[in-house]
Amino acid sequence: MIITELKPLQEIIDSLKGYTKIFLVGCGECATTCKTGGEPELLKMKQDLEANGKSVTGICIPSAPCIAAKLKTELAKNMKALRETEAVLVLACGLGAQLFKDNDRLNLAIFPACNTIFGAVMDAQGNFYEKCSMCAECVLAVTAGICPVTLCAKGLLNGPCGGMDKGKCEVDKDQDCAWVLIYKELEKNKKLESLKEIRGPKDFKKSGKPHKLVTSKIACPPVGR
Repeated sequence: MIITELKPLQEIIDSLKGYTKIFLVGCGECATTCKTGGEPELLKMKQDLEANGKSVTGICIPSAPCIAAKLKTELAKNMKALRETEAVLVLACGLGAQLFKDNDRLNLAIFPACNTIFGAVMDAQGNFYEKCSMCAECVLAVTAGICPVTLCAKGLLNGPCGGMDKGKCEVDKDQDCAWVLIYKELEKNKKLESLKEIRGPKDFKKSGKPHKLVTSKIACPPVGR
């Protein structure tokens, strides 16, 4: 899940300077869950924009604005309103805003209403936790399913730093040291021997940006196997 937060209203108003007719796009998945781009947030944004002299030409909430097919379906349904629009305000992550731009054939001005913060898991209480840095070189198999790249403030690959104190991180005293957690988990599973293996630095070429994955080049197994 991609975690977002709404930008301050004044920042949004400032970005829309010179534009009067605004179309709002939300997100039926991540931003709805984060309460930054669901129906209540879009209706509140409509109210705020109109209070600041803007005219909202329409609202749509694609189930996943980061998927072109789903976004295009919503755009087609709202083409009349979009033709009367000067600018589009996207209440979703940066992926949604950029995909709208990629699929916009009306040359509209595109603006984000949200800041994109991190990818996260959500617990049973609805809290969000960053667990993966998407580094393209996963080490979970040797760190007991606990990611030191993300959970260690320094991203260390071979144990804790000298600042670890009583199991806590020197950067945040309320945060457990990732490597203490890894040690305890390996100890529980009788796999502490794996800590003796020194791991070389990560190959940061693998996490070079921007990434792409061309689906036509993904090999699929023959039908029936």
